[in-house]
Amino acid sequence: MSRIGKKAIAVPAGVSVAFEHRVVTVKGPKGTLTREIAGNIDVKTEGAELHVVALDENKETNALHGLYRALIADMVKGVSEGFTKGLEIKGVGWRAAMNGNKLVLNVGFSHPVEVAQPEGIRFEVPTQTEINVVGIDKIRVGQVAADLRSVRVPEPYHGYGIRYKGEHVEHKEGKTSGKGKK
Repeated sequence: MSRIGKKAIAVPAGVSVAFEHRVVTVKGPKGTLTREIAGNIDVKTEGAELHVVALDENKETNALHGLYRALIADMVKGVSEGFTKGLEIKGVGWRAAMNGNKLVLNVGFSHPVEVAQPEGIRFEVPTQTEINVVGIDKIRVGQVAADLRSVRVPEPYHGYGIRYKGEHVEHKEGKTSGKGKK
């Protein structure tokens, strides 16, 4: 059995979990998330805890056991607390700003790049060089942050670009031809 799958999921107050017809529905103060469960996996509620149970012992079920436990735990955390992914902009004169519900990026192109907020995702711009992607679905928050990062991926020579907060970009040395040669 999966070690991760055996762990119980603590369900905070104000969050309700329902499992009917192979679909898990988690409702909380921030919203509602649903996910279809495949394989021989069952979800049982015992008081303020949730248990994901594998109904047989084959290899595929064991793999899905830990996966679905982690996904359901993220759903519970998302509807109660939410998720935030931070991005930083590095570059001379590069900045971000909100224009209504669109994020406007000036990142070294001849034109500003406008990105509309997807449904269920919110952009926050605390400073001109910081962007926070906020939402209740961890997968969607991470994907939207990755899409924003791909607008201008950090380049290795100067480090210009959009990067995750705390991400280390390995710098390359650059060309050294012509120095010391005769």
